[in-house]
Amino acid sequence: MKIEGSSAIVTGGGSGLGEATARLLAAHGAIVHVFDRNEKAAQQVAEDIGGVPLVGDVANEEDGKRAVDKAAKAGDGLRILVNCAGIAAAGRILGREGTLPLADFDRVIRINLVGTFNMMRLAAERMAAADEREDGARGVIVNTASVAAFEGQVGQVAYSASKGGIVSMALPAARELGRFGIRVNTVAPGIFLTPLLLALPKETQDSLGTAIPYPSRLGNPAEFAETVRFLIENQYVNGEVIRLDGALRMQPK
Repeated sequence: MKIEGSSAIVTGGGSGLGEATARLLAAHGAIVHVFDRNEKAAQQVAEDIGGVPLVGDVANEEDGKRAVDKAAKAGDGLRILVNCAGIAAAGRILGREGTLPLADFDRVIRINLVGTFNMMRLAAERMAAADEREDGARGVIVNTASVAAFEGQVGQVAYSASKGGIVSMALPAARELGRFGIRVNTVAPGIFLTPLLLALPKETQDSLGTAIPYPSRLGNPAEFAETVRFLIENQYVNGEVIRLDGALRMQPK
């Protein structure tokens, strides 16, 4: 899929991996719609890259529909969706204060998994209605999972479940949407320098980096964005889940 001139939505585009992706897509000529719950962050990033701020909840049907309707009016229609919105809440099934509250588990699943599916289904509907490009393509969707989908640590049961669901959606979604000329791929990042980790002391960041075989450092959001770019541009990659983790395999704790 050609990026230049394409209308794109990046959820969670106000910070972290989403912000890096929004900036890279804009640098390559996309019309980027920065969709984030944080209005100030969405506006700031959109202003910096010449994009369009969109404020809302990815798991809310009306917010999602409003976002894709807006993006579908730009360029030759909505062509790219990158789902980066999510939360990384922790909690043990049986902790010192009792069982993990069902509401806490439900919140993580709702934002990470249901939110990803909501945006994917709404964007796919718009993409399927768009004209075919010269190569027969109509759109591409890139979702964000995590290595926690494969090696969830103690306290990550909700997060791992949400990201595991995203991994499991990749192939059936790609198979189903392929007849419309829409590809679906997923990136499963390891430990990246997101705002949460940047707030930690440098010594702690370095310590986390030593657990990664090579390169022994935390991932740079720009590296995530470049992977997304590859998945958008390489027309033969479809239904894949790419680990982006420096060969890291998470330990139980």
